Amino acid sequence: MGHKVGIIFIVAVCLLWSAVEPVVAEEARLTRMTVSNTRDDLLLYLTMEGAFTGKLKEAIYSGVPATFVFYISLLRVRNWWADKKIADIKLTHTIKYNNLKKEFTVKRSWKEADPVVTHSFLQAQQWMAEVEALSVYPLRELEKGRQYQIRTMAEVSKLTLPLYLHYILFSLWDVETDWYTIDFIY
Repeated sequence: MGHKVGIIFIVAVCLLWSAVEPVVAEEARLTRMTVSNTRDDLLLYLTMEGAFTGKLKEAIYSGVPATFVFYISLLRVRNWWADKKIADIKLTHTIKYNNLKKEFTVKRSWKEADPVVTHSFLQAQQWMAEVEALSVYPLRELEKGRQYQIRTMAEVSKLTLPLYLHYILFSLWDVETDWYTIDFIY
C-alpha cells in the first residue's frame, strides 16, 4: 500500500512539474536607464520590460499579488582599491487585482504614501515597471571630478506559495534581470 502511495505521489509531482511553464530570466530586462540630477540630488530613471509574462498576468487577474523589487547601488569607483559602496536602495512595487471592483492597486515603496488605483491594467503595468526621478544620493556629498557607478537589477515574484510549495516551485515563479551599470563622472 505504501509503495502505491509513493508512486502516485511521484507521478503527481511529475505531472505538476510538466504542467508549469518555466519563466525564462532573459525575458525581463531593464531599459531606458538614465542618470540625471536636480540642483540637490542625483536622480535615476529606469523601466523594466518583459516582466509581465502570460503566467504572471494570469496570476494577477486571479487575485495573487505580485511584487517587483528593484536593487540600486551607487559606488565610487577607485582604481587601485575595491569600489566603495556609498548608497544601497531597495524599492518594492506591489500589484493586487480586486476582482469585485475590477481595479488594480499598486503600492510603490518610494513614491506615494497611499497606493494608487486604476481600472486599466496597462496603467498598472506602467506604474509597476517604471522608476522615475528616484533620488539616489545628495549631490553635496559627491566629489566633483570623481568617477561613480550605479548598478541596478530587478526581481519579479509572486507571494510565497502555501504548504511549503514555494520550496518546490520557487524557481519557476521568480524572474530576475541581469545587473545593469551606468558609469559617470560628477
